[in-house]
Amino acid sequence: MTARKVVAGLFVSLDGVVEAPETWHFPYLSEEMGTAVGQMYAEADTLLMGRVTYEAFAAVWPHQTGELADAINGIRKLVASTGLTTVGWSNATLIEGDVIAAVKELKEQPGGTIALTGSISLVRALLQAGLLDELRLLVHPLVVGAGQRLFPESATPVSLKLTRSATFTTGVLDLTYQPA
Repeated sequence: MTARKVVAGLFVSLDGVVEAPETWHFPYLSEEMGTAVGQMYAEADTLLMGRVTYEAFAAVWPHQTGELADAINGIRKLVASTGLTTVGWSNATLIEGDVIAAVKELKEQPGGTIALTGSISLVRALLQAGLLDELRLLVHPLVVGAGQRLFPESATPVSLKLTRSATFTTGVLDLTYQPA
């Protein structure tokens, strides 16, 4: 049995900002981007997210309709949070205890891809722990200027290799990296 993959997908600006993409990424939304995002969810049977992403998604997606909404609402959701005590969204479960140990255990269980959306600190922690198998970045052709960046100045070096790339008509780069 092969281990499950953990795949993180993020919207990012040219200056590395990943915070609050809902405030800057919509002008670049296209059918191509919808297909790329939809593909990540289609490959997954589990959605992993932190508290902030969970709260944002749970406030919006249960009220949406369509193929992507059905996929996100129907998928198994695991929430890494030390602040939440319960989660109320359909198919959502709170990870109890050490999230790194929980993800290691999850990767060894049978199943499909584990998609990680947003949740910057979780992406960083899993990358540092060697548990992130793919990092999919949708790099937007704009400089946001302020906001949390994917990798802070104090980040420990991590070598990655580019395994796939595409350019959308909007100028967004669709890049997939794996640990080198």
